[in-house]
Amino acid sequence: MDVEIVLTDSARQRMKELLKQRPCAGLRLSLRQAGCSGYEYVLDYVEQAKPSDLRVDLGAGSLYVDSSSYELGLKGVRIDFQQDLLSSSFVYHNPNVQGECGCGASVSFG
Repeated sequence: MDVEIVLTDSARQRMKELLKQRPCAGLRLSLRQAGCSGYEYVLDYVEQAKPSDLRVDLGAGSLYVDSSSYELGLKGVRIDFQQDLLSSSFVYHNPNVQGECGCGASVSFG
């Protein structure tokens, strides 16, 4: 199955850097119920992929995507990594989002 998730060059590079800092099976992207709008994005280190995880090859490691989160709202997401003098973060450009909380920490899907 082709995973419809786009990683910018900066996001891919940052994920590779994270995996070099902490050797593990990879990173897992999922959604978790939280915040005032409903869901937040979660990016965690994982020691072992789940059989149901979808996989995005990073070249040096893998991004595993929780399959139920993918169906709920991650399909088609574009992930960027942005950095300035004061902060750095992954930024999710998601065409499935129907609403966001005021602080931008959580999103809702149709």
